[in-house]
Amino acid sequence: MINPHSRSFRTIGTVTAIIVIAVPALAQDAADWDLTVHDRQKVTVATIQFSNGLGIAVRCVEGSYEAFMEGLPAAAAAASTRTLRIGIGDEPVANSTWTVADEPTIAVSSLPAPFARSLRRGGRLQVVVPGAGENGRNLRYVMDLPESTTAIDQTLATCNRPLADPRDGQLADMGESGLPGDLVWSRAPRPSYPGASRYASGFAVLSCLTTAEGSLRDCVVESEHPHKGRFGQAALRSTGEARLALAGDVSAPVPLRQITFRTNFRMAGGSARTTGRRINPSPTAPVQPDRDFRED
Repeated sequence: MINPHSRSFRTIGTVTAIIVIAVPALAQDAADWDLTVHDRQKVTVATIQFSNGLGIAVRCVEGSYEAFMEGLPAAAAAASTRTLRIGIGDEPVANSTWTVADEPTIAVSSLPAPFARSLRRGGRLQVVVPGAGENGRNLRYVMDLPESTTAIDQTLATCNRPLADPRDGQLADMGESGLPGDLVWSRAPRPSYPGASRYASGFAVLSCLTTAEGSLRDCVVESEHPHKGRFGQAALRSTGEARLALAGDVSAPVPLRQITFRTNFRMAGGSARTTGRRINPSPTAPVQPDRDFRED
């Protein structure tokens, strides 16, 4: 079912065009993902391709961590995000929000490091694409995912991301808004557009911990695009004045929880070098999945 040694992973086509150095010196396990490093371009990437046409890449690019999935049914033409339901190992499938790339069969994870940490354990991987099957039924892919004992770990370490993070266990408690169901914004983050950015638009996704007073602490930039757009730092600066409250009792202490939020940036006038609205990890043609899936 799996071809873990395929090196034709088109999701990272632009990157693999400049990465010509495989890394046998790292003594990868034969069942591990493909690992490629290019020190000059500051890129470390782990990839895996499945026989059903789906493929996954996780990578560190100049300190920014990213995760892609390719070979999906194309997203709606006007969609900038899409929902995928993913389960790994014994975990039930759960909703996750992904950004649509320029190629609509490619999706980009909003929480790439937690996603990569869950992938490294291996096991049964389920990917459900809501409404993508015949007559609007859900489309379910089921694959055997090998444990990654070297490749994914190397990408995380290169970006100074931990191999295990207890905060990952709280992600299932967050709703579509990124907040646990009992919390609401009393003062939402209001970031300023980064003045030094060369891009007309972009986004950043942050995770933070709450305090009893409703403020945010220990915030981390989970993902941002473009990675040189400084949108993550702009979003981080906005967390100082943001406040959360307990739904139904704004005067009560706020439970200590993890939250996530996404900020979309768009410059008025759009005179910058590029829009950055969509991610373009590869200019190649879409991959059509074979019939190694089932419809719910």
